[in-house]
Amino acid sequence: MGEYVAPLKDMRFVLNNIVDLEGLSQIDTFSHAESDVVDAVLEEAAKLSGNVLSPLNWSGDQEKTSVKDGVVTSPAGWRDAYQQFAEGGWNGISAPEEFGGGGMPQAVSLATVEMWNSANLAFALCPLLTQGAIESLIAHGTEEQKNKYLEKLVTGEWTATMNLTESHAGSDVGALRTKAEPAEDGSWRISGQKIFITYGEHELAENIIHLVLARTPGSPAGTKGISLFIVPKYLVNDDGSLGERNDLQCVSLEEKIGIHASPTAVMSYGDNGGCIGYLIGGENNGMACMFTMMNNARLGVGTQGLAIAERAYQKAVEYALERRQGRAVGTPKGESAPIVRHADVRRMLMTMKSQIEAMRCLIYLNGESLDKGHNHPDPATRQSALDLAELLTPLSKAWSTDLGVELSSTAVQIHGGMGFIEETGVGQFYRDSRILPIYEGTNGIQALDLVGRKLALRGGEPVRNLLSEMAHYAEEMRGNDEGLNGIARQLDAAVTALKDATDWMYSNAPNDPNAAPAGATPYLRMFATTVGGYLLAKSAVKARTLLDAGDSDTDFLNGKITTARFFAAQILPQVAGLLGPVTEGADLLFAIDENNLVAS
Repeated sequence: MGEYVAPLKDMRFVLNNIVDLEGLSQIDTFSHAESDVVDAVLEEAAKLSGNVLSPLNWSGDQEKTSVKDGVVTSPAGWRDAYQQFAEGGWNGISAPEEFGGGGMPQAVSLATVEMWNSANLAFALCPLLTQGAIESLIAHGTEEQKNKYLEKLVTGEWTATMNLTESHAGSDVGALRTKAEPAEDGSWRISGQKIFITYGEHELAENIIHLVLARTPGSPAGTKGISLFIVPKYLVNDDGSLGERNDLQCVSLEEKIGIHASPTAVMSYGDNGGCIGYLIGGENNGMACMFTMMNNARLGVGTQGLAIAERAYQKAVEYALERRQGRAVGTPKGESAPIVRHADVRRMLMTMKSQIEAMRCLIYLNGESLDKGHNHPDPATRQSALDLAELLTPLSKAWSTDLGVELSSTAVQIHGGMGFIEETGVGQFYRDSRILPIYEGTNGIQALDLVGRKLALRGGEPVRNLLSEMAHYAEEMRGNDEGLNGIARQLDAAVTALKDATDWMYSNAPNDPNAAPAGATPYLRMFATTVGGYLLAKSAVKARTLLDAGDSDTDFLNGKITTARFFAAQILPQVAGLLGPVTEGADLLFAIDENNLVAS
């Protein structure tokens, strides 16, 4: 079974041509992120992902994580791999240097996140949540809390979790019942139970810092009455040493479709009345604090969708090159051809390749927007970048995770009957991918966020600006190159359809509360596909410029152009086809009485 190989050349191309890595390195915060430094970081990350994490992916899936008497045991090799990960400084690669982090731009750290998750998604879930907690502590923690917790979280000596979900509430966080009672010493006593807590208990690190949403006495109903608490597995003394075990435990682990090596815990707090927590961000301000962590996680989960699709693609290409079956055009009589020579298999592979490259452009650009939004010296540039990041985040999360499932399924299809047999390993990617559209707010929630909040952001200015930018680019790239002209024509048609859908949303949403939600999911698909086509168009233009300048890497650059042309010809036309579903309205969704949905 072939191991993961990081697509470093493609990653570098995106960082240097879609993302302005050189421009980021001109910002004081990222002055050390020069191209040679970034190249070295990516090379080392590729070694760890391919040599250490990837070989544990299949064995971890088969062995699974287990729990006995509240003690969770990870698969063989897991703990050593985590120690190598932490000792390499990978957990804090994008954290501020003042807290012991690497201070790298998110655009760069997302490339490493992609590698970890392609190599071993179940493993990579642990540091993904820790990084979100770091963001939340930096944004909302007191100086005392930062001093007590951040350094160990940044180094990876401790890990963190996000505790939102309760069995009766699901995505309705406002319905949670976990309680927080004030204590005389200024701390709080937490009581309640949370479900679906990723890495809620494990033995990889010496401490786990749980961030737990709970209600304080007399708090308002719904999300306005939620507060966030730091609840350590082991209490932390003033000198930073570990104290007593807190009153919390892992009750059980969920039996899941995939990510078997990742412990998804049911956590119980305060069974003995003594679970100690510490308020972060102020009372009744928990959702604002948690969204800092969740927005980080949403982009991270979108990267997981890209990553699992990349890994499934590598597996599918490997199989298609080796598996011989049937005669392809030009194959001598009596001989079978590698299935990669069959047109339909090539169609599936190109569908995977083109959408993976589009996702990578989108996600890395999303990271760059956050980098500029938080660090650029010019206020207007910061605001514009933050607006773009707000708009791109639901696209990155929902589109990429939907495609993670779809393209992993395509990889199974390329394997034919053997894809349905576990020993090939491709089925694991399909199983692992299925949680991603559910994580961090289901993709339906991402679509509602897009049409309900992001279209209205700053009076719709960010949306109008992006639509105008894409339309202008499609017009500008027309010229003497027929291949680029074809991309321009398809991009222009997609932008026109997306603009029509956007205008419909603005016109109809105020008049019918179900109008925008009914079309939200296909609208997000329209938007993300169009942006993906736009970014691949930019890739093609840059590749053509490099070829014209005499760049010797002709196969790679011509491949960039061809991939963009395929996406424009085969994927972008789907955008216009989604205009009808977006603008149909909600009447047909509710035309059948809910009691008659089941056939009699």
